[in-house]
Amino acid sequence: MSAKASLIFPPNPTTTRGSSTKLSSHKDKVVYTTGKVVVVRDLKNPGLTFAYSGHLHNATVARFSPSGFYCASGDASGTVRVWDVVGEDKALKGEYRVLAGRINDLAWDGESKRIIAVGDGRDKFGHAFMMDTGSSSGEIIGHSKAVNAVSIRPQRPFKAITASDDAQINFHAGVPFKYERTIKTHTKFVQDVKFSPSGDHFLSVGSDAKIFIYEGKTGDTVAEFTDSPHTGTIFAGNWSPDGKSIVTSSGDRTVKLWDVETRKVVSSWALGTAIEAQQVGNTWNDDINIVSLSMSGALNQFDPRVGDKPVHVYTAPQMPITSLLSTKSDTFLAGTADGRVYSYSTSKQESTPVGGPGHSSYVVDLAASPSSSSGTTTAYSVGFDDHVREIDSVGESYVQAAVKTTAQPKSISISSNDTIFVAQPELIEVFRSNQKLYSLAPKAFKPTAIAARPSGNGNENESVSLVAVGAEDNKVYLFEWDGKELKPKESGGVFDNNKGPISVLAFSPDGKVLAAGDFLDDVFHSGTKGKIMPYSIEEKKPITPTWVFHTARINTLSWTSNSQFLASGSLDTNVYIWSLAKPSKKVVIKEANPGGVNGVQWVNGGEGGKLVSAGADGCARVWDVVFPEA
Repeated sequence: MSAKASLIFPPNPTTTRGSSTKLSSHKDKVVYTTGKVVVVRDLKNPGLTFAYSGHLHNATVARFSPSGFYCASGDASGTVRVWDVVGEDKALKGEYRVLAGRINDLAWDGESKRIIAVGDGRDKFGHAFMMDTGSSSGEIIGHSKAVNAVSIRPQRPFKAITASDDAQINFHAGVPFKYERTIKTHTKFVQDVKFSPSGDHFLSVGSDAKIFIYEGKTGDTVAEFTDSPHTGTIFAGNWSPDGKSIVTSSGDRTVKLWDVETRKVVSSWALGTAIEAQQVGNTWNDDINIVSLSMSGALNQFDPRVGDKPVHVYTAPQMPITSLLSTKSDTFLAGTADGRVYSYSTSKQESTPVGGPGHSSYVVDLAASPSSSSGTTTAYSVGFDDHVREIDSVGESYVQAAVKTTAQPKSISISSNDTIFVAQPELIEVFRSNQKLYSLAPKAFKPTAIAARPSGNGNENESVSLVAVGAEDNKVYLFEWDGKELKPKESGGVFDNNKGPISVLAFSPDGKVLAAGDFLDDVFHSGTKGKIMPYSIEEKKPITPTWVFHTARINTLSWTSNSQFLASGSLDTNVYIWSLAKPSKKVVIKEANPGGVNGVQWVNGGEGGKLVSAGADGCARVWDVVFPEA
């Protein structure tokens, strides 16, 4: 067996209300940050998209070098990493601690040799340095509050401008960079500044909803744009590649395109009325397209030649993916830490949010039930809001009805007749058709995971469903559901070969094997480990004790439809693929999802050899798996 990366579905940019989010672009690629990840997203060819995970702290800004060969990215600790964009290994050129605090923006000079980083440091708000050595190339001074943006004149003589919460723009001559003058055109926070491609002018935008143009070499004010002004904070401004137009994105939920010569609005796009529609960042993606960022994380792509709305809207999670579920032949669902669920299409290579009344917080688990009458799949989710919610069979929207659980859910599973089993810290509850049917509060153990045995292979007419419950006492308890109550299985009803609390359970599709994942945190002896024990239901014993190579909690398990291969994902960031026929054979995908793997699912039951993993980095990654020949 073998596995290799095939496709990545990246998360969307992290946004903060009241703050600008910086975007950068080079040709068809847009770069931005989310969590600890830097995403380089190709809008024309999604297959060229990748995620860079070199930062130890949350990444805050990333900028392409003018040459397009390098990217500089800064984080919340004040560290800047310069790395190769073109090479396959994304080699690190240099890592520099330049500020004692968050970096808000970065700027390259036109020669791709020097970088200025600005932000909110304890001792200074900006630092200029050489990209290859980190040595100083001047000083950035004159501000009394955090600096929000920086830009360097692309041509010699180099000039640098910085924008700050102190409502000032500071003009620096270079190189080496040194303070030259202060510009006080704005009356509130200055959110963004940018030199034109020719270097003849630069612009500034701010919380006072004003736009100014200045002379590029002297910093003298040229004009203010007053035609059809924005009515809210302008978070971002950018020049067109030919320098004849600028685009602005505002908290008034509009994006405006301006003609520089006439200082008139050429186009204006309204994105809605909700807070999530506020526009907090933008970039000019290529010679034509504009990309503006919504507070919701949506990337709105505009073609000034076409219509009064975006030509494309890119949506994806902004938070870690917490659960995963394969639904149709090329579709899977992902639940997130902020309560949202997204639908992904591997054929269209895009993701869309599931609409309707969803969860208000963390999505704990997802499960599906096949309907024998229609052949469709209905999905269900449980979250920290203590509700079980149903997603329609199309996977586009939640239905209105929902049912409340007694306590916070830990796991969900569904039998073939749409009976829903939910494990909670002190009890197990059973639901159907948005009604509670039964609850059980075990006295001997505390539930941690649950799985209902699927029908099939002679099990379709079973009047009793087999339900497995994992517990904190390292055991798996088997129950029988007769439609009215859960009764402990009389013969072989307990599996006790796991060495740690059970974290996840998964029956094979043929119902013959139950895989139980656990975690053992023994810091004094063996350290943290994760073990998977596959139990034979018929023989009532483990099939193999050798699936022990994870080094942290097992978070997720997924079987292929032929019940021969099991994929596992762990907090250790790795994915393993195990063979039931040859238990000693395995494939490991190292660092499949930095920060931890929270979900693995086989697309279309693994028939095409495609496996999806998702986790703390917010990325959903598709892997091509080659199975051994029979």
